[in-house]
Amino acid sequence: MDLTYILVIIGGIIVMAAQAGVTGNYNKYKDVDSKTGMSGKDVARRILDANGLSNVKVKEVEGELTDHYNPSDKTVNLSSHIYEEKSIASVAVAAHECGHAIQDKNGYLFLRFRHGMVPIANLCSKLGYIVLMIGLGASIFNVAMAGIIMLSVILLFHLVTLPVEFNASNRAKKQLKELNITNNGSDSGISKMLYAAGMTYVASLANNFLQILRLVLIVFSNRRRD
Repeated sequence: MDLTYILVIIGGIIVMAAQAGVTGNYNKYKDVDSKTGMSGKDVARRILDANGLSNVKVKEVEGELTDHYNPSDKTVNLSSHIYEEKSIASVAVAAHECGHAIQDKNGYLFLRFRHGMVPIANLCSKLGYIVLMIGLGASIFNVAMAGIIMLSVILLFHLVTLPVEFNASNRAKKQLKELNITNNGSDSGISKMLYAAGMTYVASLANNFLQILRLVLIVFSNRRRD
């Protein structure tokens, strides 16, 4: 089998394994009572207020695992189950998103860098493949490599995302302990939830790297044929 196809398969397996991990942990802990008596919304509000972030709103959004913090409008957005329920999953996810809000308040460098990269990464993801295909179709090596360089910006974006996500999880666990929101019985489940979620970003980085490597091999192979 061609090496480029092998790289695609490996990347797909990595992503699916990571996604299965986070989905499995979410399904396991979304119905396990955290014993805190607090919903995801309550946990988020408690953490935000304790950190002087009363201006940050907590909103309910549609979907499952669609939770995110929006630094543009200063909102913690929680999916319906996370927002309403009092499960271990709800506590973990809500606290994690508040971790991002705290990062934003403190001017966490990697969060600012990632936020600034969003429009650039979006542009490169759209134009990178177009430039690459033009280079390959016209057999112009430098143009094809320019496309790969543009696509590599997405790899950098994934790389910057790692410290942002793991730092937010560490902040979440710290807040939950300092505010006495969790107990020893739920700490393990929360840690597993946050770890599994973090590994999806590691998997995305690995998959993106393999895809870039595959494209480089294709470009150089095309050059040798010419």
